[in-house]
This record gives sequence, C-alpha cells and structure tokens, in this order.
Amino acid sequence: MTAHSTPSATVLYDIPGPHTRKRHRLYGIVSTLVILALIGWVVHLLFDTDQFTSAKWAPFEYKGIQELLLRGLGNTLKAFAYAAVLSLVLGAVLAVGRLSEHRPVRWVATVLVEFFRAMPVLVMIFFVFVALKVQPLPALVAGLTLYNGSVLAEVFRTGINSVERGQREAAYALGMRKTHVTTYVLAPQAVRAMLPTIISQLVVALKDTSLGYLITYEEFLHAGKLIASNLDYDLPFIPVVMVISPIYIGMCMLLSWFAAWVARRQRRNPKTEAVDVGPAQPGTLMTGAR
Repeated sequence: MTAHSTPSATVLYDIPGPHTRKRHRLYGIVSTLVILALIGWVVHLLFDTDQFTSAKWAPFEYKGIQELLLRGLGNTLKAFAYAAVLSLVLGAVLAVGRLSEHRPVRWVATVLVEFFRAMPVLVMIFFVFVALKVQPLPALVAGLTLYNGSVLAEVFRTGINSVERGQREAAYALGMRKTHVTTYVLAPQAVRAMLPTIISQLVVALKDTSLGYLITYEEFLHAGKLIASNLDYDLPFIPVVMVISPIYIGMCMLLSWFAAWVARRQRRNPKTEAVDVGPAQPGTLMTGAR
C-alpha cells in the first residue's frame, strides 16, 4: 500500500480536511450571494427613486459647486493633518507619563488618558467651541486631539510593554539610561506591532472630522449639506452622499496603503533586519593564557 500524506497540524489549529474545506467554500459562496443580493437591492431602490437621472447630477457640473466641494475637502484634510500630528505627539507624551517611574506623573497621565478616552469626542468639541469660545477649526482639532491622543497613548504604552523583557534588561546591563532604552531599543521594535492600530486610529480621526459641520466648520460634509439644502428635487441628499462617500472611503484606503508601504520599507531597512552572524573563528589568545 502506498502511504498517503496527511496534512500536519499547526501550533494554533488543525489544517481543515476536505469536508471542512468544502463547507467553508459553501459558506463563502452563500455569503457572496447574500452581499450581491443586498447590493442589487440597493441599486434597484436607487433606480426606482430616479437617483441616476441627469437632472439630479447636472448641478455637480457647475464650477461653483465643484469649488465648494474642493474647498470643503481641503478644510477636511487640513483639520485631519493638524489632529493627526498633535494626536501622535500627545499620545507619545501621555504614554511616557504612564511609563514613568515617578508615581505622581504616572497617576496624572493615567487620569488624563482615562478621562479623555471616556469622554465623547463630540462633547469635547462642543465644550471647546461653546464654553471656551474658540474658533471652529481649533475647536475641532482640540477635540480630535484629546480623544485620539489618549487612545494612541494606550497603543504606544501597550506596544512598548509588548517587547520582550530581555531586550530591556540587556540594554540596562549595557549601562543605557531609561530614555535611551525606550527611544533606541523598545520603540523601534514596537513600531511594527503598533503601526496597524495607529493607522486605524488615524482613520477614525479622519472620519470624525465630519463632526465639524455641527460647529459650522466648512469641511467636506458641511459643503455637501449646503449643496443638498439648495437643490430643488426630491431626496437631494442621496446624490450628494454618493459623491462624498467614495472620496471618504478612498482617503481611508489611501491611509491603509500608506501604512502597508511604511511596513514594507521598514522590513527592508537594514537597521531593523536580522544580521547574519558568521561562524566562530579561532582568535588570538589573551596574554598569559595557557
């Protein structure tokens, strides 16, 4: 008899057999059909309500509407750029505070992180805008920074603590200070683990810029709302949403692509690649050695 090779089990799970693979294939086909049916139903509703008629799309050919959308998109990107940079800085500062060996500093950082994480971002935006009487752009950026910065602080702290403890101990054994250990040993190794979560949180910040229209900040969604409120046909928001949504999705996908590109460059970086160690060679004996 000829021996048949059987799939070997991995550490985490058993490789599925032929019946299981057939069942998974069936699940995939059924799920795909359900998703296609939902998409077809939505498209049918759009056609049934005459959402693709030329009269409803003609206003987007006007230069004034195009300039309004472009100005709103530029304001959205400007708010996101400020919020992203400041959130990363605030997250790093709060993470350092939570990792501090000084108990008062650690307590203050912990209270700030937990408070801003628990506070709804819209409440913080309104508080800065109404109570502190700040202009719309700084108020939006402040609210996004406080919330996303506190979340990123936990991401940074968890990523640094996830590095193998022996790395930290070896660095201390070489006489390095804690600041140098964190900056040159722990943080570079933790970046790979943290990068997907950081990008995901930045995507959240990008989507939350749409809250700016509630405080009259002229961002992308505010421009779409202004256009829809001045159109004189039924359901004017649907064509506007069909224009704005793909752009939001495209920007989020671009952020994800950027994260993948950074990860690939980091893997090719000689500073983060493993160094091949050659075989041991006979060396010169020390003076006095037998």
